[in-house]
Amino acid sequence: MPNKSNVAMLDKVAESLESSKGVFFIDYRGLTVKETQELRRSLAEVGAHMKVYKNNIVKIALRNAELPEVDGLVGTCAYVFYDKDPVEAAKVIKKVSESLKKIEWVGAIADGQALSADEAKAYADLASRDELMAQLVYVIASPLSGIAQVCAGPARGLATVLDKVAEQKSAA
Repeated sequence: MPNKSNVAMLDKVAESLESSKGVFFIDYRGLTVKETQELRRSLAEVGAHMKVYKNNIVKIALRNAELPEVDGLVGTCAYVFYDKDPVEAAKVIKKVSESLKKIEWVGAIADGQALSADEAKAYADLASRDELMAQLVYVIASPLSGIAQVCAGPARGLATVLDKVAEQKSAA
């Protein structure tokens, strides 16, 4: 008969998997309590949260949710569930891992696909959703502003000519 605390943990993991868009797996070995709290705070700012569960229970929850298994779930793994943008969560993990030199990427599940450590880490190098939207607006607006300038050209030219004629008449 399964332990009641393990059943409760399995329910929590299943709930986290269901309510999030994906999850990053990291090895947090060596982080102090203060560093862990700092990481959790930074993740919360971008709509993600970090939990520590037993690896075997996470594997069972992934199987129950019909999600792919990720290799390397051994030792001290933490699970970063993101609700919105995976890029923002990955950027926070990368920033903290570079500053502390203690966090290792294990893998991820994004869009129902298992990702290796390198593939998960690559998310941190992508442009965020807001950056992509700004780029899209720029691409769409550039031709429109060019068209507006071309259309305004003859009127601007006429105004310049009329101004010069008025200057010549006033000088004469």
